[in-house]
Amino acid sequence: MHRSWFLVLSLLFISPATFGQISSSDSQTLQALLAEVRQLRKELRTTTVAAQKVQILLYRLQIQEAAVARAEQRVAEAHSTLGQMQSEQKSLISEIKLRDEMQNNTQSPAQRKDLEESLPRLREKLESLNSAEQQQQMKTSEAELELRTEQAKVATLQGQLDVLDKSLESTNQ
Repeated sequence: MHRSWFLVLSLLFISPATFGQISSSDSQTLQALLAEVRQLRKELRTTTVAAQKVQILLYRLQIQEAAVARAEQRVAEAHSTLGQMQSEQKSLISEIKLRDEMQNNTQSPAQRKDLEESLPRLREKLESLNSAEQQQQMKTSEAELELRTEQAKVATLQGQLDVLDKSLESTNQ
């Protein structure tokens, strides 16, 4: 019986010291794990926010690139219309010169009268075409300005994506 009391007493005195040491080690491990979990949560939040920003910027970039494509199409159409007007203008000038020469060289009074009547109409048409060409040049300039504006917006968005990319790279390192 004396041995059993000795065994019980020794277990009572040894146990608290041993349990205290284990608790301290476990507590430090738990604190380290808790700190790591908190760091992981922080990094996860940062990554989630960055991913959302990237998605938003990519969506805006896609929309902006579509706007650039539409602006490019308007510029191309404006240039095409302007080219057609200039071609028509050259053709009209040639026709006026030809009729002017015919009027000066013709002997027939009926033909001369026809040419005299048609030349003012052709000159009027040329003036009207000149005015329309000036308006079309203004439209073309406006379309080109709009295109440059839309391209600048794309460049800005791409710059923002580059900054975000560099920020993510530095965070990962």
